[in-house]
Amino acid sequence: MDHRHVRRRDLPYTSRLLRPRLVFALTAVLAPVACGGSGSDQTTPTPQPAQNPCLTASTTEVDAGAAVPPASKPPARPLDSDPRGTIFDVLWDHRSAAARTASSSRLVAPRATMDAGDVAVVQDDADLISPPNTFDLRGDGLRAVPNTAGGFDIVRIDAAFRSELGSRVTLGDDDSVSEDILFGFRFFNRIQTRAFVNSDGNITFGEGDNASTERNVARLVGGAPRVAPFLSDLDPSCGGSVFVRSAADRFTATWCGVRVFDSTQQATLQTSFFPDGSVELKYADTAQFSATEGVVGVSPGHTGVFAPVDLSTATTTGPVSGGAGAVGERFADRITLDLASVAAPFYRTHADAFDQLVIWTDTTLTAGGAFSFEVTVANEIAGNGISPYDASAEFGSAGRLRSVVQMDNIGKFPDDPTQKFLGENNTLSVVGQEVGHRWLAFLQFSDHNRQRSEALLGRDQAHWSFFFNSDASVMEGNRIQDLGGGSFRTVGAVEKYSLLDQYAMGLVRDIDVPPFFYVESPANIQPAATASSAPRVGVTFNGTRRDVLIQDVIEVMGQRVPSADDSPKLLRQAFLFVVSRGRTPAAAAIAKIDRIRRAWESFFTTATEGRARTDTRLLGSS
Repeated sequence: MDHRHVRRRDLPYTSRLLRPRLVFALTAVLAPVACGGSGSDQTTPTPQPAQNPCLTASTTEVDAGAAVPPASKPPARPLDSDPRGTIFDVLWDHRSAAARTASSSRLVAPRATMDAGDVAVVQDDADLISPPNTFDLRGDGLRAVPNTAGGFDIVRIDAAFRSELGSRVTLGDDDSVSEDILFGFRFFNRIQTRAFVNSDGNITFGEGDNASTERNVARLVGGAPRVAPFLSDLDPSCGGSVFVRSAADRFTATWCGVRVFDSTQQATLQTSFFPDGSVELKYADTAQFSATEGVVGVSPGHTGVFAPVDLSTATTTGPVSGGAGAVGERFADRITLDLASVAAPFYRTHADAFDQLVIWTDTTLTAGGAFSFEVTVANEIAGNGISPYDASAEFGSAGRLRSVVQMDNIGKFPDDPTQKFLGENNTLSVVGQEVGHRWLAFLQFSDHNRQRSEALLGRDQAHWSFFFNSDASVMEGNRIQDLGGGSFRTVGAVEKYSLLDQYAMGLVRDIDVPPFFYVESPANIQPAATASSAPRVGVTFNGTRRDVLIQDVIEVMGQRVPSADDSPKLLRQAFLFVVSRGRTPAAAAIAKIDRIRRAWESFFTTATEGRARTDTRLLGSS
């Protein structure tokens, strides 16, 4: 389900468990065929201006990538998208929207919510739900120029590609190759002499990036230092080529007609570094560049300082200012909800007395991504795999708010909140997973070889593995019956928070968590499943049982602080309903949200075995 967490932060944005570190010095804005369709869908690109050397490169080199079998991808996420680092995406969108409003002549009048019982109704006035940000750099060139703050400003240049492509490098899907830089390239005041050219339209320093997680702002900002001419899910194994030329006067990487994974879209782009520290980003026109979703920018990495900008406003004489941190733009074909701005009208009429906001909408905003997701706004807990940070002020809270859940369109959910409709899930278990991402699931442990292990984790390293006996946790995994002789069967799913969950939630002590197990090297799986699969009852498999103690978790993660003795047992939540511009709040939709709200209170108490409760009433009104 996920829950985009924002959760995840300290290591480069790879498949590691601990979330990337958020240095929240948040500054103000300164301004099946895996290769995508059948072969018959592939067409010869229409020739574009002669200055693009991709058109004169060897046809074999440019178009024959499909000979390399594509890497397998994780299965489609049934409930939510990658949880790691979503706070970056949310704040990026929020600041971008604020900048657009500030630069327009239209002023949005301050407004408050209207309470319908214990559901707070927020009316969009074209400032909460933003239209798609269409990619508009085709046929353009940009130069990132070092500024006096230590970062980069952006100016427009011509779009002509550098003619010498260099040598073709072999890259598969989600792949990386390292190349020497033949001069000291100063990038955010650090000298770089080696570059990692990644298949996904970007170059990193210090380490490559071959992760399969979402190509989002979190990767740009929270991962390794990076130049991202077009950070997207590109797959050279399915079509196109990547070239690198490293010389004393410049370092150039070119993606020629590289296909988007599982799509017939392609991207042709080039980036170059120079001894003076500048960076060029150049894009082919529509004939060779049909990709639509990606992140463009530069970042010092492992930072929370960033400036979302409109790159198309850069001119040859008037630069776009990027400040000292990451700078760039995110392009997407879908509408988005500005979660931080949704909170503002709520706090105008309600006290800052809520730990979590649960937001429903009257239109689908997560199409093509998550079903629902959670954003961790602030964290003060140690020992659960989430680094400490606090971005609550950007949501209008003085420090109380910890998490925001976007449940999305209320119309996607059955009228009966207990009706199973999404695999093994019903509405209440979906809410349970999203709410649970405030604390879960990021626990690593010391395995039987005393090595750090992620074997408990499945999808996005933020849910329990299908082969972990999670005692039917709403955070995925399954209740697994040991049949003996190395045989196992799943017998329960998404029912409650396990005792391990409750430990991470601060509800039980470490000594209250009994031994648990996972199945190593599962085989003969019927029906087929992977560690990232959604829970499913009735699956049988063979493997090796590995028992784990809570002390094995603590050995790696450290003690949970505050302990269960000092952690709150009451979760204050507010349920909000965002109504699209021009629409009237539907009484039936409000009634459904209220039914879910009331049923959720009972579910949460039962799911925590009476150790915690939630209060969803809008009592702290001012």
